[in-house]
Amino acid sequence: MSMSYRPDLVYVDGRFRSGYELVTDAGTIVSIGPVKAEDAGGEGVSGVRRLPGRALLPGMIDIHSHSFQRALRGKAESRRRSGPDFWSWRNIMYRCALALRPEEIYDVARMAFLEMTLAGITTVGEFHYLHRTPAGEAYADPNFLAKQVIRAAESVGIRIVLLRCAYVRAGFELPPDSGQIRFIEPDVERFLGDSETLRNEIAAMASSVSFGLAPHSVRAVPRDYLKAISCWAQTHGMPLHMHVAEQPAEIEACVAEYGATPFEFLDELGLMTPDFTAIHAIHLQAGEMERMGRGKITVGACPTTERNLGDGILDADALIDAGVSIAFGTDSHTQTDALENARELESNLRLRHLQRAVLDGRQGESLPVLLFDFATRAGARSLQVVAGSLEVGKAADFFTVDLSEASIAGSLPDELLTNIVFSMSPRAIRDVAVDGRVIVADGRHAMQDEIVEAFRSLQMRLGTEL
Repeated sequence: MSMSYRPDLVYVDGRFRSGYELVTDAGTIVSIGPVKAEDAGGEGVSGVRRLPGRALLPGMIDIHSHSFQRALRGKAESRRRSGPDFWSWRNIMYRCALALRPEEIYDVARMAFLEMTLAGITTVGEFHYLHRTPAGEAYADPNFLAKQVIRAAESVGIRIVLLRCAYVRAGFELPPDSGQIRFIEPDVERFLGDSETLRNEIAAMASSVSFGLAPHSVRAVPRDYLKAISCWAQTHGMPLHMHVAEQPAEIEACVAEYGATPFEFLDELGLMTPDFTAIHAIHLQAGEMERMGRGKITVGACPTTERNLGDGILDADALIDAGVSIAFGTDSHTQTDALENARELESNLRLRHLQRAVLDGRQGESLPVLLFDFATRAGARSLQVVAGSLEVGKAADFFTVDLSEASIAGSLPDELLTNIVFSMSPRAIRDVAVDGRVIVADGRHAMQDEIVEAFRSLQMRLGTEL
């Protein structure tokens, strides 16, 4: 049955409009525009949901998540436990990965995805690299743990793109790392065969589930393996995501192994295409931005994680000027807030340049429109989902905000997006829908108590082991 949503304001084409309705049918937007006078009935009209005092916006998209790392929150914020840098932090992350049982991978993923929906995120790109048992053995179904994560997404109701990750080695000329044994897929033919099986199974699932590939990084996937994966992904026209240039040490290792910087190396392999998303891309070398812009790739910025891990600051202004698209990810789930990523992307540049509104006017857009597009449209392009904006034919994925909530109260329509992007508390988010199905109503998810209780029990157990 078709449904008409009628809030006070609807965000369309970069501005809020009053007197509009969004009409959905079978999970798709079938019309969006002014409510006709003859249709403006009173309360209780069949197929009409009135949302007084609310504004409706397209659902946000998180292109880079490691959902199991949600279990680390609160456990890695001291040097005693996790050391002083990214490389030492990995050790507690590895202990977490080794400690999780299959049913707990489901529980922690549900918690991560629940928190996303409460923050207005309707699509997640799950960069999934837990494949094996804690002893490093294959499950009877090599995609067993991936299916646990997919099942968690379906339970919560969030749209998911499962990005199956290849992880082959600890790094160039490094011995095997026992902390990585659940990740390792040493044989590329086996990896691609298992990926093809999962891709076919996902094709028979709901439209809210889709598939892509994710070679972990230049350090973890050697040349021939990476070339085989990228060719397979390009043949099937699917998204290809990869960590690139997150830390200076990986640039040094890439130069030592291949005589080229990471983006030079990836360009030589033919990865610089619009289907490619480079996660982080913090430490860039001379000439690399031009290569990235020429290929029209996307950079997956994760400022909340990059801040937490001390990775560095993304040169977002120069990347945008070079023609690179930017989208957002929560990554390690230290904080799950797409709008905080947007704020920090701009705020970091203000601190660096000692200026305000550094990104304003780039791509011909005002600052709030540009940042919100990064959280929506750019993410949809990166994950190849038909979402990210309120347009006819796209998925009916959206969220609403309470216009009387203290952080945005009193916003004039022309100021509202600015206040949402820069000032809004997540408490203002009230309703969230995916494929036209409302999964958060009045600020709560129907399964919230169950999900939180299961996660609480998991955290009590992990607290004695990590």
